[in-house]
Amino acid sequence: MDRLTTLVERFRLTVHPTTTQEANLVVLSDENGSPGQVLFFAHEGDRGDMPGAVLFAVRVDWAGAQNPLLAALPQCVTFDLVDHADTRALVTLMHSEVQGNRCGAQSVVNRLGEALMVRLLRDQIERGATGAGLLAGLSDARLSRAIVAMHDHPGRVWTNADLAQAAGLSLSRFVELFRDKVGETPMGYLRRWRLILARQDVLQGDRIDAIARRYAYASPDSFTRAFRQAYGQAPTTLRKN
Repeated sequence: MDRLTTLVERFRLTVHPTTTQEANLVVLSDENGSPGQVLFFAHEGDRGDMPGAVLFAVRVDWAGAQNPLLAALPQCVTFDLVDHADTRALVTLMHSEVQGNRCGAQSVVNRLGEALMVRLLRDQIERGATGAGLLAGLSDARLSRAIVAMHDHPGRVWTNADLAQAAGLSLSRFVELFRDKVGETPMGYLRRWRLILARQDVLQGDRIDAIARRYAYASPDSFTRAFRQAYGQAPTTLRKN
């Protein structure tokens, strides 16, 4: 079961070299001048002093608050490269492309940046290193089955009982564990995920009635009400902006 691909593919990622002060991803060098540690600052805030020499710094834009993967991360994520030779090689290549500024470098850096972010997220999931949120839910082998089902099939008319069955848990235990791990109810998360996808579809010009059907809303009016409650404006207004 793939816990990340559907999420990753729904959000466009770009990476741009910048100053250490403006960056949200910083690579620190080891004693030999090679990549030793990656720091990713998922949220704005005081970062303090860097705990080592900066090899290079970039700004990763990945849909910001609309991306539930980023919202689930702590303020600073640390990825030690000492025991990850393949990821260190990836970061070394990324550094070369950032410095070289050769033809096609931006496309290469974007793709390497996406690969790096996937590895960083995978490391967080495998270590269970997050507090309550989406990644904590994905770290749980039982809950992850239900969450991936919602991600892959957002238009299905899910019930808590359906999702509990997917997780292999009793209904009461599933709802309790989901709330504790993810920080919201299963239906609350499903509604939020649908609206995130719906917002993307609105921005790309899809018809409101088609979007409503796609994400199991009873009518375009009920979708519009839910959208306005979540985003403070009607979907047609967002499209005009």
